[in-house]
Amino acid sequence: MAFILTSSLLASFAAAQQIGTFTPEVHPPITYQTCTSFAGCTTQKGSVTLDANYRWLHTADGTTCNPSGFNRTICPDAQTCGETCALDGADYAGTYGVTTNGSALNLVFGNGGARVYLLDSTGENYVNFKVMNQEFTFDVDVSNVPCAYNGAFYFSEMPPDGGISETNKAGAAYGTAYCDSQCPTGINFVNGMTNVDGSLGSCCNEMDLWEANSVSTQLTPHPCNVTGEFVCTGSGCTNLCDPSGCEFNPFRMGNESFYAPSSSATVDTTKVFTAVTQFITDNNRADGTLTSIRRFYVQNGKVIPNSVVELAGLPKVNDITADYCTDKMNVLGDSTAFNQHGGLAQMGKSLARGAVLVVSLWDDLGGGMTWLDGLAGDASQPGTLRGPCTSADIASDPTTSVTFSNIRVGDINRSPSQPHFGQCGGQFYEGPNLCAEPFSCVYSNPFYSQCL
Repeated sequence: MAFILTSSLLASFAAAQQIGTFTPEVHPPITYQTCTSFAGCTTQKGSVTLDANYRWLHTADGTTCNPSGFNRTICPDAQTCGETCALDGADYAGTYGVTTNGSALNLVFGNGGARVYLLDSTGENYVNFKVMNQEFTFDVDVSNVPCAYNGAFYFSEMPPDGGISETNKAGAAYGTAYCDSQCPTGINFVNGMTNVDGSLGSCCNEMDLWEANSVSTQLTPHPCNVTGEFVCTGSGCTNLCDPSGCEFNPFRMGNESFYAPSSSATVDTTKVFTAVTQFITDNNRADGTLTSIRRFYVQNGKVIPNSVVELAGLPKVNDITADYCTDKMNVLGDSTAFNQHGGLAQMGKSLARGAVLVVSLWDDLGGGMTWLDGLAGDASQPGTLRGPCTSADIASDPTTSVTFSNIRVGDINRSPSQPHFGQCGGQFYEGPNLCAEPFSCVYSNPFYSQCL
């Protein structure tokens, strides 16, 4: 039986971001691992929660407060709206296409995709990852993510408790306090305040570990000149962050066959693979300055180094460094905002404070996601082709889906591996997927793969 938030209870939380009870909030459980060179990997129990902006916001009698922008009769001002409207629980699988299975998180686009966050074992706080001098690893299946869709997996310097306060009773458990380097103004509640007129922006440092579909991918740090979630208004939201970032896109950097849905590609996106990101510091400690962001992949049990830059005028490197970002700006004419906002060093300061893991699936069928997978600019200029997608490739597909699994964080170069004849994959298997050299992970059946 559903219980409805009463008017008297609503009124008692003046201007608060409140909790409704039409739909019980049951967080889908998921596991992840923390790894050290001494103790190996330990499985942690967590769960995921849906972003507050995707949730039903309603009055005590069930009237929607923001069917298309805020209903100004219900919400004539921020305080009235806060006293009247409540966030409700989510039907994760049925309405939003969000399901979990062991260490796996699957998002199906359906009618509009979703954005979720990783919660700790309490279910009340986001996991606050600190990855300086660490590596962050996950498996991903993008085989069903076409052009103009993006299965994103990234860090945002959101408050771990979701900004819970006297004006925010919902907190992380209900997916509050989202921010990123775009300083979005479309967030319904910012720092517990009702954003009725859309004047409030929510800015913070963002580290894109993974923005990708089956034809293109990029790794991008986005530094900001702010700490944590920073609330801004109007012109005060400009020049706080670098919205473009310093990306590494193999296709754009000249290697068009590195990442593709083909058995001849270096990374074959028709199959599951592992993406490993390492955050290298100048002193090889967590308190050092971030000097490099390195990426490599693991597929079929073999380690695949990141692609090497193959554009004229740029050094042949395969990681993100300060020199790479500056050279890319000079040669390709990229925005200088990355350096203006502190570059890698500033990104490192943010990551040292900790970040929340954000996972989303979204589309851009109108203009196309050319910044990721198509022609973004004058085709005669180097670096304007980000991927192979054209307008002819863009089509609505509600069955689009992405799966992330086997999330691990730990010491550099300490991803666990299996010996000869060890198990390295299979349904319900949550152990290492990497085989010790020179062995490769060989598929036997849906429940078992072995290092041979």
